[in-house]
Amino acid sequence: MQIKLIQLQKHGDERGALVALEENKNIPFPIKRVYYLFGTQQGVRRGFHAHKQLKQVAIVMRGYCRFHLDDGKEKIELLLDNPAQGLLIEPLVWHEMYDFSEDCVLMVLADDYYCESDYLRKHEEFINIVNGETK
Repeated sequence: MQIKLIQLQKHGDERGALVALEENKNIPFPIKRVYYLFGTQQGVRRGFHAHKQLKQVAIVMRGYCRFHLDDGKEKIELLLDNPAQGLLIEPLVWHEMYDFSEDCVLMVLADDYYCESDYLRKHEEFINIVNGETK
């Protein structure tokens, strides 16, 4: 599995830092939805799904969290802890987030609106789809 971390250009001086997010420039798709997670309790895992078509970029705005990524052939664990770096999550990648720092704020940019039918919430169904098997 090829993981793509997007380096976001950070601008700043002694007053602080700024990162601009622009669709079809440093974010490789049109942005239709933005959401963020915060206040996640220690020991809690989030996610547990893949998308059929949705593309996302996850950016940790504060703190850190870990990602478990699975494309059906390979599994990767990744620490996200840099607000000037985004993790591109392509369609058909099972993802789980865990080990949230107490101050973690995780923002996600998506290329489409929420659509429940795009979610694969059962890992077995996800594996069947990525392996070309249908029930």
